Amino acid sequence: MQQYSSLPDQNSQIDATPKLLTTIQQLRAKLWLESSLNQLQSRLNDCLLSACNTVPQAGAAEAEILQTVVNEINSAVNSSNLALTDCAVGIALFQPQETVATVCYVSCSLSPNSQPLFIELLTAEKKLLLKLQEVIKLEDLQQLENQQTPSAWRLADDSGIVIGWLIIATAPLNSDPESLIKSQLQLRSQLMARSAKQCSTALVQLRQILSWQQRYQQLSNSNQELERTNQLKNQFLANTSHEIRTPLSSIIGFTHLLLAQGYEPTKERQQEYLNIIQSSGKHLLALINDILDLSKIEANQLEVQWETIDVPMLCSNVFALVKEKAANKGLKLCLELEPNITTLVADPLRLKQMLLNLLFNALKFTSKGSVGLQVVPKGVFVHFTVWDTGTGISQEDQAQLFEPYFQIAKAVAGGGEGTGLGLAVTRKLAQIHGGSVKVESEVNCGSRFTLVLPLKQEVGVGGGGGVREAGGAGGAGEAGEVKYFSSPLPFTASSSVDILLVENDLPNADMMQIYLRKLGYQVTWVKNAGEMWEALTQLDPVVILMDVYLADENGLNLVRQLRENRQYQTIPIIAQTAMAMKGDRETCLAAGVDDYISKPIDLPLLASLIAKYRLPPATGE
Repeated sequence: MQQYSSLPDQNSQIDATPKLLTTIQQLRAKLWLESSLNQLQSRLNDCLLSACNTVPQAGAAEAEILQTVVNEINSAVNSSNLALTDCAVGIALFQPQETVATVCYVSCSLSPNSQPLFIELLTAEKKLLLKLQEVIKLEDLQQLENQQTPSAWRLADDSGIVIGWLIIATAPLNSDPESLIKSQLQLRSQLMARSAKQCSTALVQLRQILSWQQRYQQLSNSNQELERTNQLKNQFLANTSHEIRTPLSSIIGFTHLLLAQGYEPTKERQQEYLNIIQSSGKHLLALINDILDLSKIEANQLEVQWETIDVPMLCSNVFALVKEKAANKGLKLCLELEPNITTLVADPLRLKQMLLNLLFNALKFTSKGSVGLQVVPKGVFVHFTVWDTGTGISQEDQAQLFEPYFQIAKAVAGGGEGTGLGLAVTRKLAQIHGGSVKVESEVNCGSRFTLVLPLKQEVGVGGGGGVREAGGAGGAGEAGEVKYFSSPLPFTASSSVDILLVENDLPNADMMQIYLRKLGYQVTWVKNAGEMWEALTQLDPVVILMDVYLADENGLNLVRQLRENRQYQTIPIIAQTAMAMKGDRETCLAAGVDDYISKPIDLPLLASLIAKYRLPPATGE
């Protein structure tokens, strides 16, 4: 009879059944574990994608991730036969250097009315509740983590620093077979451990996303600011080009007329043309001064000189400078001074500059009615209020009014003068004085600009004091004060007084020679270092006028060389230069000059300086 030895006997079939069942259970458990983890990762990815798209607050995005973790784990555990008992999941957050963690998240299955669940702490005779705001000691969390069947898993950031703990709490175990309970607890522990890693990774990724978003926002803001600055720069260049070309057109045009062959204007016409040329030149100088002032202030290089100012006299002087422009527009000027306002500690040049800026602006935007200045004390401050009955300023324009280069659109469209720097300079000068500027205005109802300054100045306020530059680049120094050819000559000197003029530029040299010779000086002009040394062998000048920039040498180096020579140590030297920034005067004085005058040369001021230094030193009281 044929025998089938390959068929299993009855006993072997019975033995194979449990193995097959065990394998199926293991596969199901593994599928459940991977499916649960994939579901959790999918939800975390949704949270991260939402953070990428919505730019949330960091705390809100992190809270969403942590709450998602506890809810998904709780749902996975309770939807399978792993829920041997009632269980819930929570997260306790931990701060470095602290000794406790606080439960901040629990699964949604824990409603306010549900019975609290306990965390299994097998080696201690105490119960730990899993509920919101429950405080758990660090030592207890570490014990929960190190148990044979853990109940807590640490959450760490990308540098390994613990930020919290993922916790599971359960009710007492039921009567299921011990082997089944053990396998299920192991599977649940795997789920919790891997979920903790996924949570930590998601938090690290979230922080990277938020960091990138913050950097992107910073770059976006920076780009917007650069674009705005570029627009302002272009607008400024366009306005400045217009401002420069207009007076240059007058200067070149009227000079051409005076030089034209066959054209012989009357003396009155010549005087008129020269006045226009001078006025246009002063306008160009004022423009340069505004730009220099703003750049000096922003570089913290503006010098101020504190003096006790006669307020009524200064206000009267300021009004004298704007009176003609007001009269030309048919406007009434009003000056209101409180009787008890007499003196103020400030830089008189800069105070005049601020008031003139405000008054000229008021006149610019007022076509009929009045412009006024009101001065009143308020505590330890004095308020200079410039008001007008002009067109007024919209709220939108007021927000940008003190920004550099900003101009009101209707002023630009109407061909109004200015570069948009005056108010910016005024506010910064006020701040240097420890004060401020504020504006009140309504469209078609006029404006009120109030300059608030302290009555007294503390030592060191406003960026330092120092000696003011002679004829320096300060914007108010030239504002309306005519000190050029039309001014009366200050004195008449003896023709025997020799002056050595060291000047690289021929037009400037001609101008100074003509002016000083009209005053009676004997002027010898040289244009470089070699000619200067040669002239000194034949000349004993009472004053040397030294240009700083020469073709073959630096003028300051020549001054040092002169001071090292006994023969020339006592000759007064006045430096003349286009340098006009902070420290330029000090640099000149350190080289050995006696005084300093900046270009364009204020001729009467130059004559006064020469008169000062040509006199012999006093021998007694």
